[in-house]
Amino acid sequence: MEIGQYPASGCSKEHQKIYQEWFALADSDGDGRITGPDAIKFFGMSKLSRPDLKQVWAIADSRRQGYLGFPEFVAAMQLVSLAQAGNEITQDSLKRDDLSSLNPPVMEGLDALLAKSKHVVKRVDPEMDGFPQEQSPLTNKWFSSKSSKKIPLTAVTSVIDGLKKLYIEKLKPLEVTYKFNDFVSPLLTSSDFDAKPMVMLLGQYSTGKTTFIKHLLRTSYPGAHIGPEPTTDRFVVVMSGSDERTIPGNTIAVQADMPFSGLTTFGTAFLSKFECSQMRHPLLEHITFVDTPGVLSGEKQRTQRSYDFTGVTSWFAAKCDLILLLFDPHKLDISDEFKRVIGSLRGHDDKIRVVLNKADQVDTQQLMRVYGALMWSLGKVLNTPEVSRVYIGSFNDKPVNESAVGPLGKELFEREQDDLLSDLKDIPKKACDRRINEFVKRARAAKIHAYIIGHLKKEMPTMMGKAKAQQRLIDNLQDEFAKVQREYHLPAGDFPYVEHFKEVLSGYSFDKFEKVKPKMIQAVDDMLGYDIPELLKNFRNPYE
Repeated sequence: MEIGQYPASGCSKEHQKIYQEWFALADSDGDGRITGPDAIKFFGMSKLSRPDLKQVWAIADSRRQGYLGFPEFVAAMQLVSLAQAGNEITQDSLKRDDLSSLNPPVMEGLDALLAKSKHVVKRVDPEMDGFPQEQSPLTNKWFSSKSSKKIPLTAVTSVIDGLKKLYIEKLKPLEVTYKFNDFVSPLLTSSDFDAKPMVMLLGQYSTGKTTFIKHLLRTSYPGAHIGPEPTTDRFVVVMSGSDERTIPGNTIAVQADMPFSGLTTFGTAFLSKFECSQMRHPLLEHITFVDTPGVLSGEKQRTQRSYDFTGVTSWFAAKCDLILLLFDPHKLDISDEFKRVIGSLRGHDDKIRVVLNKADQVDTQQLMRVYGALMWSLGKVLNTPEVSRVYIGSFNDKPVNESAVGPLGKELFEREQDDLLSDLKDIPKKACDRRINEFVKRARAAKIHAYIIGHLKKEMPTMMGKAKAQQRLIDNLQDEFAKVQREYHLPAGDFPYVEHFKEVLSGYSFDKFEKVKPKMIQAVDDMLGYDIPELLKNFRNPYE
């Protein structure tokens, strides 16, 4: 199966119409989602055993959203039909060639319910291959609402919606109070939670970043330029769209349905070097790619960039699900700027994959030496005791140069490419887990930030000598971090970079900071300790 190709597309139009009626009946809330309770009620009419239905849900909800949209519902019905015919249900069941001719399952008592029901079938856009477009969750309104009333749990229809609710009620107040958005990361919006998984490619010029994206898409995308010289001079987000076009950075940064509003903090100088490339493609329905400018060596790039390059890469790193560091056998040196860029990825080590691209340009003996040299260079920069996983291959549309690498090299490249593509295929499935992981990471960072700000406020004198006291605290910030760590028993590795924190602090008056508010901290602790585990429990497989 192609990456991003959804199996439910193997459904005839006649069966689609039937499933639309069923979906409308099963969707008790009318919000375009089949939740766990809906599934238990509707799927029970199939008379399959509980273990079979548990397997059906696990495969249909492979992205662990906690609900089924229409395509996932179709997939579930196809699995039920296969199970009723005595077939074993596995992940490969949806790859069968006969899905389009597979009859809908037998659902006992369904005809009577359909006859009684006056449920209006949801409008289907014919341009979307017969599938209803994703409904806007009710939680979109939470971000613009000025009401301070608690959002009822019944308004939550998925894990992501639950995270939105928790953010609005418990985490955002802490971030606003202690200016977390100025120091660490902009406040989150609804589109940040709903965004598709992102993959960012980083590397020096001409290491094949743009070609890599073209290789996966099997076609070019609007605005793509490829050459031996530095061709990509801007950050390009390649994402799904109704037609082929490029959108300027200033425009996309203010679009409410796009997760890029936080980039406005980098100013017009950056936004003029940022654009979005949209096109219709099945892979882009599930993954968004971020192509970046090639990193050059020397002082030129550092002094002549009109925006904070490492700051931008750090911002994208926090949003991305996977970060690919591309190297060329002829460009193994890691320049000062590239070292700073890799340093800005701190805290996202689990997302980083290293790719030695264009490896068929050297013979087997040279490749062995190149691999060793790359590992040595990375060891000095990444500062981790573990050896990084390096994928070796030639990610372009040309056949592997077998005369250079030999038959063994060709087999190695194919296996390595398969491993990397498997990593990419897993991204949509792991997107929900990644959202939870990033949310928890952000909550812990916000809590530590609140402790630091509260500590600096406490250390300020009440009357005289405020300016001197503030400068002393900034000069000795590393020691102040150590005090906060000891006082609240916090892990040292979770504290922010001292130098960056100093830069931001210089624009503030510590006297106007807020004191530590135990109730706010406790709310975040409760969220991490009870609310998130409860949320995951409520939206797990309903047949467990």
